[in-house]
Amino acid sequence: MEYTDAMKNRLKRVEGQVRGVLNMMERKEECADLVTQLNAIRSAVDRLSMYIVTTNLEACIRRELNTGDPDDRVIAEAVELIMRNRG
Repeated sequence: MEYTDAMKNRLKRVEGQVRGVLNMMERKEECADLVTQLNAIRSAVDRLSMYIVTTNLEACIRRELNTGDPDDRVIAEAVELIMRNRG
């Protein structure tokens, strides 16, 4: 799978958010503010993960359709990826 610049940029933003939380800890900021930022990080990672899964799923389906040989394996892999992402 090709990981696009958009995917990498999303992860770099998450990296920046994590550094921000570490700085908040060093400054001994309020717990509620810290938790808010941690929730934002979790949400960003979840969205990135789903974006990668769906992009991969789309590529797999297109590849199978182009070969003219749809395969139940592609569907099973897609379901497994989605389940692992939500696990």
